[in-house]
Amino acid sequence: MPPRHVYVHVPFCARRCSYCDFSIAVRRSVPVDEYLVALERELARRVPRDERWTIDTLYVGGGTPSQLGADGVARMLDLLTTRFALEPDAEVTLEANPDDISLDGVRRWRSAGVNRLSIGSQSFDPRVLDWMHRTHSAEQITQAVAAARAGGIENLSLDLIFALPQELGRDWDRDLEHALALAPQHLSFYGLTIEPTTPLARWRDRGEVREAPEERYESEFLRAHDLLARAGYEHYEVSNYARPGKRSRHNSSYWRRVPYAGFGPAAHEFDGVRRRWNIAPYAGWVRAVHEGRDPLEADEVLGDESRRAEEVYLGLRVAEGVDIDEAMALRVQPWVDAGWAELDASRLRLTPAGWLRLDALAADLTLIASRC
Repeated sequence: MPPRHVYVHVPFCARRCSYCDFSIAVRRSVPVDEYLVALERELARRVPRDERWTIDTLYVGGGTPSQLGADGVARMLDLLTTRFALEPDAEVTLEANPDDISLDGVRRWRSAGVNRLSIGSQSFDPRVLDWMHRTHSAEQITQAVAAARAGGIENLSLDLIFALPQELGRDWDRDLEHALALAPQHLSFYGLTIEPTTPLARWRDRGEVREAPEERYESEFLRAHDLLARAGYEHYEVSNYARPGKRSRHNSSYWRRVPYAGFGPAAHEFDGVRRRWNIAPYAGWVRAVHEGRDPLEADEVLGDESRRAEEVYLGLRVAEGVDIDEAMALRVQPWVDAGWAELDASRLRLTPAGWLRLDALAADLTLIASRC
């Protein structure tokens, strides 16, 4: 059966953020036509017109997909719907930066089928936004939310980054209060990590910044959990919160390990057994599809051990947790005693304190399962 979830990667950005190591293409002038022609060729190779898929979710990420502009996004959606039939209640998400969001643009996106925006806010502190190399102001976040709602898109998600270097003097509580005041349906929080090839890594290596200590990482993570839980949000995955009924359906498909397809440079996909990922550099992806080749960079068939480890890891990172047997329950009782997990009959769920130790606990549970 064809997958019912589709991801499309749009790599363009106006500027590389200081912490970013994603597959992006920084362009002053976005080559919309070139990108759409290449995307159409990849779709034609992998999704024949007479096999039009019916899908539940479509997620357009990046990069900064909103860099395509109102007309470019609409043209992309028109192209995609020649290959995919959207269910009447399909979730169609577009990632956007605040400075790309206008009332006219939102109306065009909504008319084309977008019904959910994921807005890359990151912070409401002007100094922090400048340090991150963000192209928007704090005021533009509020303006973007207002424009989105006025244009007919109510389902909004905001991103924020926590655990920033102490030197910035960032007030985490203030950022959380700003975000809550905008009352989005969804919020995502990501702890800052320093990746090797980023400007941030160079600043650290020169001694200009220091990573936040683990204690502050933990305190800010738990502070967000407490404030959002009191505000009525469900902490349904390590980094994600939602109003009841407003979880990201697309991202939830990843955590449930259901099949999804991916198109565009660096896009990943999973058919239930095999994972594949496309060529990451934009120029290489364009060249491959123009030469009539599959832009595949590599793939992997999951063996039993890899599949089991993945099931445990993804299961523990969501609120529903994983099923375990009686022998395993005895082995994880110390986690419950430490306040890292809760055990309800055969269901093991991590607490927020446990999520802070996710990698280690998932590895331990995988090892325990292999021995039971």
